[in-house]
Amino acid sequence: MTEIIAKSLNVRSSAQKARLVADLIRSMSIANAIDALTFSDKKAALFVLKTLNSAIANAENNFNLDVDDLKIKAICVDEGRTMKRMRARAKGRSNRILKRMCHIVVTLTDNQAK
Repeated sequence: MTEIIAKSLNVRSSAQKARLVADLIRSMSIANAIDALTFSDKKAALFVLKTLNSAIANAENNFNLDVDDLKIKAICVDEGRTMKRMRARAKGRSNRILKRMCHIVVTLTDNQAK
């Protein structure tokens, strides 16, 4: 059984928002997952789709596997760095703005046990 991994690091979306999209496709086949991500309104769906396409390309080019035999084994969204910015407020004060990032890891596997 071969495992194919693709990672997207420091994606400009919060982990909480990206996990909603990851939970949507967690138990789907690859064809259904691509359809669901393509027609999703979420911004994070684009990042998850790019990572999934990268994993599919890794399977085809590096392992010579057929796309129809692949399935999603795991999809993990972890917190990444947080950029800290300041916004001016009244009376010379400022508030901190946290621009969060996440890491997306997609693991594919083939159905054949070797």
